[in-house]
Amino acid sequence: QVQVVESGGGLVQAGGSLRLSCAASGNMFRINDMGWYRQAPGKQRELVAVITSGGSTNLADSVKGRFTISRDNSKNTVYLQMNSLKFEDTAVYYCAADVYSGFGFGRYWGQGTQVTVSS
Repeated sequence: QVQVVESGGGLVQAGGSLRLSCAASGNMFRINDMGWYRQAPGKQRELVAVITSGGSTNLADSVKGRFTISRDNSKNTVYLQMNSLKFEDTAVYYCAADVYSGFGFGRYWGQGTQVTVSS
């Protein structure tokens, strides 16, 4: 069994910052990519940022220059530092981890954490 748990969401004014954390735990042999996705009301879930086990990153154009993704492999944890937040960043943010476990390869999702940016 693999668990993915996010934390760090909340309410912030436009221009402010938040830091999200996500930890994976359980019977894992290896974690490949870890990433953050978000889903705003009435919209499809979209990729925000992804980071490989080697530290290579890819960010959506809408967040480049404002968001940073990082990870601590020793803690099986990924972070999303969000600066200069905009109203349109309001969404539920989900963490995903691509994991090799006793069950084989799978993508595991967290329960989501709400980020609300007030204008």
